[in-house]
Amino acid sequence: MAAPGAQDYVPDSHVLTRLAEAAQQCHGCDLYLDAEQTVFGAGSRKARIVFVGEQPGDQEDRAGKPFVGPAGKMFDKALAAADIPRESAYVTNAVKHFKFTRSERGKQRIHKKPGRTEIVACRPWLIAELESVQPDVVVCLGATAAQTILGRTFRLTSHRGEVFDLSTDGDLPALSVSPQVTATIHPSAILRGPPQDRDAAFAAFVEDLRTAAALVG
Repeated sequence: MAAPGAQDYVPDSHVLTRLAEAAQQCHGCDLYLDAEQTVFGAGSRKARIVFVGEQPGDQEDRAGKPFVGPAGKMFDKALAAADIPRESAYVTNAVKHFKFTRSERGKQRIHKKPGRTEIVACRPWLIAELESVQPDVVVCLGATAAQTILGRTFRLTSHRGEVFDLSTDGDLPALSVSPQVTATIHPSAILRGPPQDRDAAFAAFVEDLRTAAALVG
């Protein structure tokens, strides 16, 4: 039996709207069974910088758009502070369906980290997005995104803010684009941290975004 994966659902196209439509029918892993819908990337098809998060959250799953929940609002605030217009960027996730567990009473959907099988299964969509947008810079938001692109041994705590070359340092198949890649925290990490540390964490996150933007030139 063939390994699960999105490769059979990805059309031979570099048109983002066509990819997004096709992604709605993806059954490349079992996450589609419980999620409301596929949450594909969004933003400028001419973006020079692409931001990659882990997966959509509860609000993203309901809205069908990436980074619109609490972490998305934190992300927007940081982009504004770093002078990066969100409409000029492309924002997506390594995994396109929301993975969650139910609270004891079953009303609340609690985020659950995607497994390696799900990450690998969904990776053809991320590859298609990068091939379509052709960015100069990719910013990994969090460890899951970084390990998806730079390999399972990547450690955010050790290599945050370092600059890598996708063609030589990446863990993706050979692509027609070779952007520089850097990694920082996911904006949700700021929200999860102690309240007294959030200002410093936010400032460091903004500085990482500024550094990434400077790579664009």
